[in-house]
This record gives sequence, structure tokens and C-alpha cells, in this order.
Amino acid sequence: MALGLMGCSSNQEDNHDTSEYKGTSKPAYEENRQDAEILATKLKVPWQINVINDTVFYLSGRTGEVYSIKGDSKQKQKINLSEKVVARTEGGLLGFLILEQQSEPLEAIVYHTYQKDGKLLNRVVRVQKEESVWLETSVLLENIPGGPIHNGGRIALGPDGFLYITTGDAGNKALSQDSKSLAGKILRIQLDGKIPADNPIAESPIYSIGHRNPQGLGWDSDGTMYSSEHGSRGHDEINKIVPGGNYGWPNIQGDEEQEGMIRPVFHSGNETWAPSGLDISGSKIYVAALAGEQIRVFDLKKGTHSVWKDGYGRMRDVKIVDEYLYTVTNNTDGRGKPKKNDDRLLRFKVN
Repeated sequence: MALGLMGCSSNQEDNHDTSEYKGTSKPAYEENRQDAEILATKLKVPWQINVINDTVFYLSGRTGEVYSIKGDSKQKQKINLSEKVVARTEGGLLGFLILEQQSEPLEAIVYHTYQKDGKLLNRVVRVQKEESVWLETSVLLENIPGGPIHNGGRIALGPDGFLYITTGDAGNKALSQDSKSLAGKILRIQLDGKIPADNPIAESPIYSIGHRNPQGLGWDSDGTMYSSEHGSRGHDEINKIVPGGNYGWPNIQGDEEQEGMIRPVFHSGNETWAPSGLDISGSKIYVAALAGEQIRVFDLKKGTHSVWKDGYGRMRDVKIVDEYLYTVTNNTDGRGKPKKNDDRLLRFKVN
């Protein structure tokens, strides 16, 4: 499938973008609501959820730590990397994916922001747990354009066994249509960092282009891939991802059309959700929303969407295991109004 490639310019997008925090009217955040089970409190900007054996949780913290949670025990673990984590505005320690395995030590993939030669960049590395410290063991991909805004950062293991990575346009919207830039893309690599032979562009990790700031990835039971994406002052998207697809940013958004570009399955119009992590159960996509301060559910069969849970503040990620949905708040990210026990790991029963 053709990528519909276009040239790159140096025009910078307005750095005063409000997509993560300018929402519409919503229920007031109430710290003591009783419809969720509270599993952990006083976290600092937790970003991605991992669940092991339904009992142990590992969360990345954007400011540069890993949280281990089991029962009433919460431990903040260090992560030692060859490049220092730079937690600036939307950057920091973002994606954190534990690789499923039966034996110790645990291994994980990390996506984080760093600084090199005065520039903010992002990289993907492999780490291994030794006691309460995560140590870098190999670099899978680096020099991904970064910035104070639009770093993407979600990583997920696809049903094909390859690693998928979302990247933002780093505040330079022209990069999304540039096939020589890793910004504004969904990337696909092997777990050792090598390029799969059947990627859309030979010897390139690029899987799809034309993204603004995608932060969610998931697959349905048929292996169809979906992604959530922050739009520009509204026009947030849920996209069905195909190899080589061009998702239009910055040329089109919402219901706009252009030859060779793919419209979203759902979009928010002028409303702002700021969708982040997602997970899929049956025909329903559950998505954490930051500015919307809610979890939304998108029904692929009915073509409808609605608020599933709200009233907990800014939501960053969701993870469905059996009959439960786990989620984390991000009220301490500098754009929310944290209460004394924020941020929290919560659990809901999935209807």
C-alpha cells in the first residue's frame, strides 16, 4: 500500500497547543468516589500499565521511575539508562512494556525522552530487572524527534510478535508527512531492533504516516489494529491502522478528505478528548482521555461512542484483564488539579 509521501518543511506548529488540557464541561473530580476500587495512591504521573499474573503491577512514571505494586505494597524502582530521562512538559519516561516470560529476570522495553546536542529526542531501549533496579541492556531505536510537546510514546507488542511504537510530530507538523523522519508515525521493529522484511518501506521502521500525536495502540480479536490520536483543538481520532496507511495530518482532519489519505473511524469534532492509552474487549475500544477526564467506549459494531466512566480527573492509560479494567490518573502532570492522594491506580468491573 502506497504511503503517499510528501516533502518536509521547517514550519513549526504553535507550541501553545492545548489538546491535552482544553476540554469541554465535565463532572467535577471527586477524590472519594466509591464506584472504583483503589489499588494504589500517591503516584507521580503514571504512564503505562503492566499486569503480571493479575496481582503485580508495573507502571512507568513520566518523571523517571518505575512503580511496582502488589497488594498494599508499593515500591518506587530506579531505572538506569545510558541517556538520562528528560521529563519536560509531555516528555519523559513514557512507554514501558514488560515482555511476557516465565522466568526471571524480568525484561521490558522502554520509550523515553532524552537530550543530545541541545535537542530533545526519544529512544527505545531494552532493560532488565536486577533486584529493584532496571538496567539498560540494548538500544533498539534512537534519534526519534522529540520536544516539549507531541512525543507519542506508546509501545505495544502486536499479534505478529513485532514491537509497535507511536511517535508524535514533536511540534513540527510537516514531519508527519516526511518519509525520512521518524516523527508523526507508527513504527514497527523486531524485539532486537531489526527491521521486519515486510515493512511498507524497505529497511525503514515506518509502518504508517500522517499522525499528529498518537498515544494508544491495540488489536481486536481478528488482529485489526487501532490507534488513538490527539487532534488539533478538537478533532481527536480513533484510527484503523493498515500497513503503509497515510492518516492525513496536517493535510486533513475530521471528515475532510484527500486522495491517498485515510479518515478516522471516530473523531471528536470540535470537542477535545485528548485520548491516550486504549484497550479492546470484543467489539468495544476503551480509551483513557486526559482533557476529557473520562474513559470513553467506542462500539465498532454499532458505530457509536459514549462516556464510560468519569469524575476521576485526567486519565492516561487503560488495561483490560479478564473482567476488570485497570486505569491510572494523571492529575499530577502539571495540567490537572491533583487531590492529596493523586495519582491513583484504579480498577473497574467491565460490564
